[in-house]
Amino acid sequence: MDFAFLAKYYQFYLRGTGVTLFISFFGVICGVILGTLLALMRLSKNKVLNKLAQSYISFVRGTPLLVQLYMVYYGLPRLVGMDLPSIGLGITAVSLNSAAYVAEIIRAGIQSIDKGQMEAARSLGMTHRMAMRYIIIPQAFKNILPALGNEFIILIKESAIISIVGIHDLMYNTDTLRGITYKPFMPLVYASIIYFLITFTLSKLLAIVEGRLRAGDQSL
Repeated sequence: MDFAFLAKYYQFYLRGTGVTLFISFFGVICGVILGTLLALMRLSKNKVLNKLAQSYISFVRGTPLLVQLYMVYYGLPRLVGMDLPSIGLGITAVSLNSAAYVAEIIRAGIQSIDKGQMEAARSLGMTHRMAMRYIIIPQAFKNILPALGNEFIILIKESAIISIVGIHDLMYNTDTLRGITYKPFMPLVYASIIYFLITFTLSKLLAIVEGRLRAGDQSL
């Protein structure tokens, strides 16, 4: 381990890690919002909304993230007729990708709630929308929280692909260091350690949260 190398170039890793976490965090937040909407569309009795959501989810899950990144990065600015910030385009790309997977997670979570919960809510005079908002979705989110956490971890690792379009994330800065120092291997070692530390820490935090949720359910 070349610690002199790390002491000299650590700022590259810090800046890159910050961008990676920033894009991943907002990517999963936007993905959850859009994924919730898609899940509700998939569960809707409206055939048009159902088919639209199903088509979107099938397309995103059936095409590589790299293709989706190129489509957003080069297509969206032309579509809106103006230049957009690279980080914003990166967040958009990973959000649209994450939303398809989050939608299926949320849909499964909603369907896992006993139908009696909806019937009880309706018997109390709640509309279907109120019952979903106050009764079903909160319970579903509690059940799927570990899965959403895992999606965040996956997104952190998959976000490395945005370096291809020049976004200065951890992987981009690592490749920059490989070119500056003419060391093809050592920068990758430090980048892999950083990715591992992030995902390992998040995994442990998720395990703690999951354990507390399980303990809370058992105490009821």
